[in-house]
Amino acid sequence: MAAVFDKPSLFKRAAPLLSGFDGPLAFAVFLLASAGLLIMYSSGFDHGSRFVDHGRNMLIAGFIMFVVAQIPPQRLMTLAVPLYVFGVALLVAVAIFGITKKGARRWLNVGIVIQPSEILKIAMPLMLAWWFQKREGQLRPLDYIVAALLLVVPVALIMKQPDLGTALLVMAAGLAVIFFAGLSWKLILPPVVLGLVGILLVVWFEPALCADGVRWPILHDYQQQRICTLLDPSRDPLGKGFHIIQGMIAIGSGGLFGKGFMAGTQTHLEFIPERTTDFIFAAFSEEFGLAGNLLLIAGFIFLILRGLIIAMEAPTLFSRLLAGAVTMIFFTYAFVNMGMVSGILPVVGVPLPFISYGGTAMVTLGLAVGMLMSIAKAKRLVQT
Repeated sequence: MAAVFDKPSLFKRAAPLLSGFDGPLAFAVFLLASAGLLIMYSSGFDHGSRFVDHGRNMLIAGFIMFVVAQIPPQRLMTLAVPLYVFGVALLVAVAIFGITKKGARRWLNVGIVIQPSEILKIAMPLMLAWWFQKREGQLRPLDYIVAALLLVVPVALIMKQPDLGTALLVMAAGLAVIFFAGLSWKLILPPVVLGLVGILLVVWFEPALCADGVRWPILHDYQQQRICTLLDPSRDPLGKGFHIIQGMIAIGSGGLFGKGFMAGTQTHLEFIPERTTDFIFAAFSEEFGLAGNLLLIAGFIFLILRGLIIAMEAPTLFSRLLAGAVTMIFFTYAFVNMGMVSGILPVVGVPLPFISYGGTAMVTLGLAVGMLMSIAKAKRLVQT
């Protein structure tokens, strides 16, 4: 009889909490985070306390991931509308009385300085997944129009700041939800074709479009300069083109196996700008070479594939759309960052997930992984 009243072991009491972790997903995040700590130690060892701060940011993100993993997807769905409205309200507040730094108004002082646009990276897919869940079984063209409007409002406010990198990430997350909700290819192909034609025209007429004194409509001057610099970095090798040129030199000089840990000359002689943040992939490439890059890319592919598997096996439409959108956030982060460092995309402020230094971005990634963990846990509960 006494055995009935025995206290369960600590492991048994912790088991329900630990069950929120999807093994393969946790393994992929652990590998990428380890690579991030390794290269941060090398690239940031003479950059103050970047390595220590990066480790602290990872611990905070890990705690947030653990907490969010315990929240059922149904509870996450109830947060969609309030979080979206709150995020858009903060963006409006930024437009009215935000803090301006380096010509951009992106921050808000609420006792501490925050960047409200980061909230929309999570709030946007939550909101659209909630919308399509409510319309499940009765989707009409009007529902996709409403979803597009819900997406356009925050993206327009973010671009007005201006912050092209964050606007791109929020747009990618929203478009992923709309696509996974069943948008017809007949509506997807025309804008894609028009975009490709536009890119080809810009490349073809680059000398005339990028000549001195020529101003493009819609784009800000710095955005136009980034595109022109991408097409011809040698136009301003010591100014606007310096980032791209030094990034490509570092990647190329790494060769097959790299120069070795702590041995990157471009990195430690400070030729690579922002070597611990946006251009950390160049530092990684120089020290670990093509072999290291292939392993890093394999880690991201594994993370993305695992996310897509979780999305496909999710028990509800909301969970499927949210998991798919969150996974595409990881893809967009990695693809855009590697592309801009390699000189195939314009330079925008997009960090490399789990690798680049940055507290806000790390917290956002922790939230995203936590939501994937929550969805994976819900699937297992349904199966059992």
